[in-house]
Amino acid sequence: MSLSNIVTQYWWVIALILAIIFYKFILRVIFGMVIVPENRIGLVTKKFVLFGGNRELPDGRIIATKGEAGFQAQTLAPGLYWFMWPWQFSVDMVPFTVIPEGKIGLVLSKDGSEIPTGRILARKIECDNFQDANKFLSNGGQRGRQTAYITAGSYRINTYLFDIAITDQVIIHENMVGIVTTLDGEPIPTGQIAGSMISGHNNFQDIDTFLNNSGSRGLQPQVILAGSYYINPWAVQIEETPMTDVPIGHVGVVISYIGEDGKDQTGDTFKHGNIVSKGFRGVWLEPLGPGKYPINKYTMKVELVPTTNLVLNWANARSEAHSLDKNLSTITVRSKDGFPFNLDVAQIIHVPANEAPKVIARFGSMNNLVSQVLEPTIGNYFRNSAQDSDVISFLSTRKERQEAAKEHIRRVLEEYNVNAVDTLIGDIVPPEALMKTLTDRKIAQEEEKTYETQRMAQEKRQGVERETAIADMQKDIVKAQQSVEIAQRTADATVKKAEGDATSLKLQVNAEAEATKMRANAESEATKLRAGAQAESTKLNAVAEAEKIAKTGNAEAEKILAIGKSTAEAYELQVKAMGGDNFTRYKITEEIGRNTIKVIPDIIINGGNGTDGSMNGLLGLKLMEMMDADKKMNKGNESSQ
Repeated sequence: MSLSNIVTQYWWVIALILAIIFYKFILRVIFGMVIVPENRIGLVTKKFVLFGGNRELPDGRIIATKGEAGFQAQTLAPGLYWFMWPWQFSVDMVPFTVIPEGKIGLVLSKDGSEIPTGRILARKIECDNFQDANKFLSNGGQRGRQTAYITAGSYRINTYLFDIAITDQVIIHENMVGIVTTLDGEPIPTGQIAGSMISGHNNFQDIDTFLNNSGSRGLQPQVILAGSYYINPWAVQIEETPMTDVPIGHVGVVISYIGEDGKDQTGDTFKHGNIVSKGFRGVWLEPLGPGKYPINKYTMKVELVPTTNLVLNWANARSEAHSLDKNLSTITVRSKDGFPFNLDVAQIIHVPANEAPKVIARFGSMNNLVSQVLEPTIGNYFRNSAQDSDVISFLSTRKERQEAAKEHIRRVLEEYNVNAVDTLIGDIVPPEALMKTLTDRKIAQEEEKTYETQRMAQEKRQGVERETAIADMQKDIVKAQQSVEIAQRTADATVKKAEGDATSLKLQVNAEAEATKMRANAESEATKLRAGAQAESTKLNAVAEAEKIAKTGNAEAEKILAIGKSTAEAYELQVKAMGGDNFTRYKITEEIGRNTIKVIPDIIINGGNGTDGSMNGLLGLKLMEMMDADKKMNKGNESSQ
């Protein structure tokens, strides 16, 4: 079967297949069918108008709202549409307008009414967030940048009419403040640098309310705090700056550049500027205490004033952390004798918190106080003071000059509402030549003191060595001292005893003499009496003795005679009986035994010859005994005498 036969026989099949393949085109051409996908919108352009109606757009318009030829305000939402023949309408499928989180959509209208002269933004029109272009244009929407914006979400925006610019939210960070400048609104009142306070605009997020309430363009007194804001940057500009920090030990004096002129609160005694109540233009009477404040730095100025003791140094190499003395330098003065020398000075001041506004009203800042009052006052005082004395006197009277400076500066600063706590003179640097002279003199004095100290040290060392030696000898010294003390006490005792003996002897001698005298007297008397008595007694004794002797003699004679006679008779009888020699030996033996006479004498006395030796020896012994007896008698007499 040929191809022509097949086509002839099955033409309807081929037609069905082609219809299935090109059905959209067929429906689009025949029935004007348009299908808008679910994620798209259809932007319609009418090429011409078939029957009656408005064939052309009014002058100056680009969007058709009444069926005119051109870009149509009405868009096609997702769905099926008929009678949109391609020869009359063209439909562009565009995606939805999507605004991400944290972003906003700024709207620029390409069509609408003219913006009034003097305005730069088109006012807000109710048009379903710009999704209803017909309503926007019909209700008087203006071409150009719109005050309104769209937030995060998806929108069916006719991009033939609106251009959408996506921008970030405004974020004010912690410890920061947003300073606001509006780009549209009424002119700022004459004499002011910022607009008036306007309420109800929700931190400038509703700029239309701000404008409707006669808000002024330019700098605004109101600030916005930390947070995220939907703010139209075509209407409002935000400058993020740190919050004003008033540290501990300070107060913040507020100088307001906006507001009405207020009444001066200081009275007639203070004539150096107006100090007004809070909210008025000028220096506020009440300062800010330590803390953080959302201050608009363009409408207000906060001047920090230290309320603690503040040290200012007139020294080249020294400056405090507050830097108020960074421009101060060592003071150069000239003495009375023409020597220039340098002088470091430190001044301690205190500004009371309630006096801080007066200080700022008078000087404008603490730096001005230092440069306009303290620097000339202190510098000139010490220059004048140095000219009254020479360098040496200035150095030697430093303490007195410091006290005088303190009193003088205190009186001066009281006139400026500042308390002078203390004035201190630091390093004094005399001329080098003079300093060398003083140094040499001082070195000589110190050397003299050193030599004297060394001498004293040597003396002390010698003393220590001497004391050490003495300490080492202390035992012997103590022992010697004890011996000396003992000897001394012994000598004292001896002397005392001698004195006592002498006294006793003297008394004894005196007593003996007295006694002798008395005895002599008594003896004399006794002698006289004894002589008389002796004479009498002698006389009587003589008579008695004579009589006794006479009688005794007679009796003794008779006794001797009788004994002799009897002895003789006995011996005669014994001799007759024993013989003469035997009787002699017997008597000798008897006498030896009776008187225990040594038979052998200690000393043998021999005779000249052997004749009668024994007898001679006995006679010698007897002679010796007699001699001994005489010696004993003589000794006894001597001892008695």
